[in-house]
Amino acid sequence: MTTVLAVIALRSSERGTRMAGSLSIRNVDQDLIIRLKRRAARHGQSAEAEVRDILRQALDGEPDADFERLAAELRRLTATRVQTPAEILQREGRDER
Repeated sequence: MTTVLAVIALRSSERGTRMAGSLSIRNVDQDLIIRLKRRAARHGQSAEAEVRDILRQALDGEPDADFERLAAELRRLTATRVQTPAEILQREGRDER
């Protein structure tokens, strides 16, 4: 009955240094929490460690997004939008002053 809504707050990577981040997930269905705790117990670890393992396993097969692929995806998503050239936007900005 509870809607699952994930709110993720991550803090990591200051000045290029890899640091452990923290993750908070709110409004998780009680049944899901119970199942997670049971799974963690079967694996002999805490629910927190189990979540880390689940995330790691889910994301291990994901390729890292490179700039070219992300740029191509953005171009595809915005292909039908009307684009205003930068020089027009700059001119309009100067005229407003």
